[in-house]
Amino acid sequence: MKNKDMVSQIGLDNHKKFSKATARDRAGKIVWRQRLDHRDRQGLRHRLAEWPKGTPVILEASFGWSWMSDELQDAELHPHLANTKKVAGWRKARGLSKSDRSDADLLSELWSQKEPWWKVWLAPPQVRQRREWLRYRVNLVGMQTALKNRIQSILHYHGILHEYSDLFGVQGRRFLNLLISDKDITLAESARASAKGYLQLLDHVRRQIAKVTRRFRREVTKTPAARRLTTIPGIGWILAYTILAEIGDIKRFRNAKHLASYCLLVPRAHDSGKEGQDDQPMGRHVGRVGRRTLKWAFIEAAHGAVRKGGRFRALFDRRTNQGKRDRNRGYIAVAHELARLVYVLLTKETNYMEQAPQRPGSRTVASRPEAG
Repeated sequence: MKNKDMVSQIGLDNHKKFSKATARDRAGKIVWRQRLDHRDRQGLRHRLAEWPKGTPVILEASFGWSWMSDELQDAELHPHLANTKKVAGWRKARGLSKSDRSDADLLSELWSQKEPWWKVWLAPPQVRQRREWLRYRVNLVGMQTALKNRIQSILHYHGILHEYSDLFGVQGRRFLNLLISDKDITLAESARASAKGYLQLLDHVRRQIAKVTRRFRREVTKTPAARRLTTIPGIGWILAYTILAEIGDIKRFRNAKHLASYCLLVPRAHDSGKEGQDDQPMGRHVGRVGRRTLKWAFIEAAHGAVRKGGRFRALFDRRTNQGKRDRNRGYIAVAHELARLVYVLLTKETNYMEQAPQRPGSRTVASRPEAG
């Protein structure tokens, strides 16, 4: 490749079927542009092998970045992820049009910026695999809920009432099996066939969920960091796996507040000179850019921690006037405290204790003798 030794940085605009690459030298001048075809994977690898080893390659954190970053690393290149919203805002601020070529040119300029304002964390393959297993289980649970709702709707449509608290438990399932049998004529033939098909799909989905859940349990059992998380009230092994998979490397967070913000649990305001009742600023929210799955996991853990009592119940009662007002904000406050606690446990590699340990050097208060 001509001008190979002049390349110092590359911008890669990644798409589904192809990518556009722009290379620059140290002076910021464009050296060459290339189009990479994704359908010819061997040809793609051959083209990447021609690029200078160790060259930083910047691509946006959009769909398809994971496999492309793996290919870049296999070619001994250094991939870096750019925040798509920040890059789009930068393009708009400069008044540039959006095209595949201009996007690749724009990405190739990012490495020359003084501050890495554009950069986001590139999750390693093992973290991405954990997240993929997690999303697989989440989707299966969503399918399970949808199938249950379809069966319930069939009963409701035909006016079938029941008194089972769990229609899909042991007793409720026996009732459904009798209802869809050929000997029972309560339901029409079409309804029986539909309900039977949904139940068969439900059984299959449940088996898949059980299989993935056993995998989660094995990984939590053998992972010290996940076992530490299960010592926190409200965090079971499913939530421990979820939190660990979504956080990835805890060292990438500067402090506990940074982690809580990433979990969308830090209160924010969007004031605009207006005030609400009691002089309270308007536009309060908990953030929109971060991991929504982590927000869900910590709020679920907050419900369990509040039910168990202790310091988290006290925090909830203090924020909600004993549970009489703003209960949702109370759970968010508890979830925020749990996120900060997770940061401490993972960084210090210690288990949770309900009562904080005594600080080194502090004097122990002697107990007062009883009056005799």
